[in-house]
Amino acid sequence: MGRLFGTDGVRGVANQPPMTAEMALALGRATAHVCKHQKERRHTIVIGKDTRVSGYMLESALTAGITSMGVDVLLVGPMPTPGIAFITRSMRADAGLVISASHNPFQDNGIKLFSRTGYKLPDADEDEIEQLTASGLTDVARPTAAAIGKARRIDDALGRYIVFCKDTFPEDLSLEGMKIVLDCGNGATYKAAPIIFTELGAEVIAIHCAPDGLNINENCGSQHTDDLRAKVRETKADIGLAFDGDGDRMIAVDENGNELSGDHILLICARALKAKGQLPGNLVVTTVMANFGFFVAARELGLEAGVAPVGDRYVLEMMKERGAVIGGESSGHMIFLEHHTTGDGLISALQLLAVMCETGKPLSELGTIMSVAPQKMINVDVREKPNLSSIPEIQRAIEGAEKELGDRGRVLIRYSGTQSMCRVMVEGPTEEMTDRLTRSLAGVVKQCIGA
Repeated sequence: MGRLFGTDGVRGVANQPPMTAEMALALGRATAHVCKHQKERRHTIVIGKDTRVSGYMLESALTAGITSMGVDVLLVGPMPTPGIAFITRSMRADAGLVISASHNPFQDNGIKLFSRTGYKLPDADEDEIEQLTASGLTDVARPTAAAIGKARRIDDALGRYIVFCKDTFPEDLSLEGMKIVLDCGNGATYKAAPIIFTELGAEVIAIHCAPDGLNINENCGSQHTDDLRAKVRETKADIGLAFDGDGDRMIAVDENGNELSGDHILLICARALKAKGQLPGNLVVTTVMANFGFFVAARELGLEAGVAPVGDRYVLEMMKERGAVIGGESSGHMIFLEHHTTGDGLISALQLLAVMCETGKPLSELGTIMSVAPQKMINVDVREKPNLSSIPEIQRAIEGAEKELGDRGRVLIRYSGTQSMCRVMVEGPTEEMTDRLTRSLAGVVKQCIGA
């Protein structure tokens, strides 16, 4: 068996290896076994999920595996991933498991793990769980009689999470008089999001809030904002907010129907925190995939941009290492560390709305904080993944492109973490130059290592 865990848990097509009921049962047993390393007492693991039809199958298998090891299960049902991290911490459970494939289509599913502190599980624990999953724990005694674990549902979990989110919005502010369109992507925010923004005073128009197990992320949500943009213009709303399937990402649309990326939102919120003296070191953490315009704007605003590898895990690591309170990715996955231990689309939306309320400015005006540099990306299928710096032809091509761009853009060539693919990205001053250089570089990559 190959590596089970990727950069964000286990993921694949549901009911196909590795995302089978058998694997989920083994993973549940292994996670429970690792949790029992702690002092002798009754142990508990929280399980939540998004709205995929395969969630029922995997939830049942995980529950069976965990209880078979003498550990109790708390079932919270469909809830955003960050909500499960919160419930795990607040219930003082030993771990939290999230059944979700985030922004992927419905046929995929995945399992993410949180520690008792609400942070993603440490690498050492993840490695141990992977090894135990593969071994099947054949040498571990199975509990019997009263020592077998129990499972029960936590009916008020969603209500607790809603209160938690609302408490991150300043008490002296209100959303009264504001019209908001929500696109919940037929995913895990479909219940929580309309309640939160309505209770804070906004007029809420909700779309794609009717999950059927098959329509999650289908032409909706944070990756597909056409419907949201149209609805904002049609209803003359002040803002549109789109969430992905598990609710840890958020993309905003201004009152004119123009989409703002996570780069825009990070800068808007970081500038507001800086103005209030609440941005330690004037630091905001992003990834290598942030638009070139982000770095230009950050310099102009007097912000320091910390640059982490792609993945919220690495963003969070850098934030904790350097004492940052805000960080995220252009995809809309943002972490406000003073409010939560992980990325939360609902909390991100509330922080953006707070800036709008405090400044009295429409989102279109706030969105002028950065100019987006033309960007082009080509994905090249590869047969293997040798170190790119060891291939002279590719390095010469990169040096030539960087020389032509100067300080007006950049080149980024990296392997996908989950697919046999090399991503070739160029940002430059014009569409023509960006397109030409990207095609040229992709051609060299394909010639050298293409499948």
